[in-house]
Amino acid sequence: MKSTKVVENVQKAISYIFTTFPLIKAIVERLDQSKGRALLVGGAVRDLLLENPAKDIDIEVHGISINQLEQILKEFGHVRLVGKAFGVLRIDGLDVDWSIPRTDSSGRKPKVEFDPHMPLEQALRRRDLTINAMAVDMVTKELQDPFNGLRDLEAGVLRVPDKQLFIEDPLRYFRVMQFIGRLQMKPDKELYELGKTMNLSGISQERIVDEFAKLCIKGTKPSLGIQWLHDTDRLKTILPEIYNTIGIEQDPEWHPEGDVYEHSKQAMDAAVNFEYESDEDKLTMVLASLCHDVGKVVATQAIDGRIRSLGHDVKGVPIAATFLDRVINTQKIKDTILKLVRHHMIPVAFVKNNAKAPAYKRLAKKLAPETNIQELTRLAYCDKSGRNPDRQAPFEVCPEELIEEFLEQAKKYGVDQTFEPPVLMGKDLLGQVKPGPELGKLLQKAYRIQIEEGMTDKDELKKRLKL
Repeated sequence: MKSTKVVENVQKAISYIFTTFPLIKAIVERLDQSKGRALLVGGAVRDLLLENPAKDIDIEVHGISINQLEQILKEFGHVRLVGKAFGVLRIDGLDVDWSIPRTDSSGRKPKVEFDPHMPLEQALRRRDLTINAMAVDMVTKELQDPFNGLRDLEAGVLRVPDKQLFIEDPLRYFRVMQFIGRLQMKPDKELYELGKTMNLSGISQERIVDEFAKLCIKGTKPSLGIQWLHDTDRLKTILPEIYNTIGIEQDPEWHPEGDVYEHSKQAMDAAVNFEYESDEDKLTMVLASLCHDVGKVVATQAIDGRIRSLGHDVKGVPIAATFLDRVINTQKIKDTILKLVRHHMIPVAFVKNNAKAPAYKRLAKKLAPETNIQELTRLAYCDKSGRNPDRQAPFEVCPEELIEEFLEQAKKYGVDQTFEPPVLMGKDLLGQVKPGPELGKLLQKAYRIQIEEGMTDKDELKKRLKL
């Protein structure tokens, strides 16, 4: 223990868990009666010491077998064997993982052996980082910290408990990536060297995608995770589309922050500052902000002494698609981001060109169904905020006032969150036109008239179609 404050924080945190989840307290007391020592482990301990809510509660039980643990848990509800092969059990309705100390071999199909009597230090040694290699005895409420994780947490340093165990699981390289972006902590020299030399082969793409999602969704400064890839000489092979933006110059009048790589990282960090309705929405915007300008790699050239990137929004779509194949496995998110990349230059241009209602309505229709003008506006905020010449972080307040005017105009025309629905539908022409290509063309024509002229009378639209 490092201080009385730490003791008090830990005790308060455990008391809070017991109060919030009385079933946990009852199970811990039952385990204690059966010589089972219940220890809160992993990220929950780290989060409690940071005075953050413990979202993932993992309790490791020492002193009893996996079968004994299962039988005791069954006294309190239906037990699901979500990971019995790895010593992990759950009770329906209680969001807690109960586990037994184990050793496992390296590789994608590790051989697992349970050891209920494993010394606590040995059990914690197999954790990825010292800040995750702490435990709290759920009965005595004492902090167990054999690798000085608390010291590292306070110093903002990421360090490994065991070098050999760390490199045996290559996924830990990507876990470091997302922890850097989440906690804004700096790896020590040894961890940087491990990141440069460890073998990353054999990791399933699905698990890598999961770590990128955590970086984007949980990250407070996700660009630091991208920088970890660069600093360990891995960015070129892991995300070549982002690596290629390094050194791509931009006109300093519009981009005083530097090259496209710096701009993309700032925009990415700006994206985490919004409130989102879902994790999927946040993931979408953070990734869109990171890759919105990848087209500048092929579009940038000097024209009349100025750096221009004409058409980079269009040229960036196939490049962004390749990038997204590496970091997401959801087609819906990919399609949404590509729509945003394609149209990200429009908001300011619309206001400068004094675009009218039909232009906004056409844009809303183009963005649908994947996205909408409100989401496009958000990307524009990230784009314009990512131009801070200090290079430490994006602007806290977006300096481009025209973006707000763009959104207000879209709201005025009722198309900020969706497109204007067509007045004339296929069913309205049944009996007059047979289903097929001709019907589709007529409906498109009717919608163009509706948008361009603001016509909302169904009978008038039919007359205009000359049926």
